[in-house]
Amino acid sequence: MPTFTLNGQSTTLDLPDDMPLLWAIRDVAGLTGTKFGCGIAQCGACTVHLDGEAVRSCVTPLAAVAGKKVVTIEAMAQDPVGQKVQAAWRDIDVVQCGYCQSGQVMSATALLRAKPAPTDADIDSAMAGNICRCGTYGRIRAAIKLAAGQPPQEPRS
Repeated sequence: MPTFTLNGQSTTLDLPDDMPLLWAIRDVAGLTGTKFGCGIAQCGACTVHLDGEAVRSCVTPLAAVAGKKVVTIEAMAQDPVGQKVQAAWRDIDVVQCGYCQSGQVMSATALLRAKPAPTDADIDSAMAGNICRCGTYGRIRAAIKLAAGQPPQEPRS
């Protein structure tokens, strides 16, 4: 029974140690903002923060979070960097279908915490594992730049 901090709350879940964190978050904790996409850590829809690092919750076993801090999209409104990212997402109008966006926001927030003034190469590297089937990559890049206080380039779709 791993105990960890989930969005600032101490949490103990009586679940198998090998259960993916994604299912513990969604099905047991009821935090459905984290999405299931591929199940093999290739799409990024399930991205959460584990001790501040962006990780794919679909392949992270529950045992791996014992004693650690897990943050989901539901807590981004209380995070100063997350607030900037979410505001930039709205200002740039990034979202189309929206399915991948919680993972995109989580990856972008982790990037801006690590590199407050990211280069295009930093953005490409940090966001490479996040797939958007609607192709809003240009708007995602523009929103990250806006959240970083950099002038966004004209989005390319």
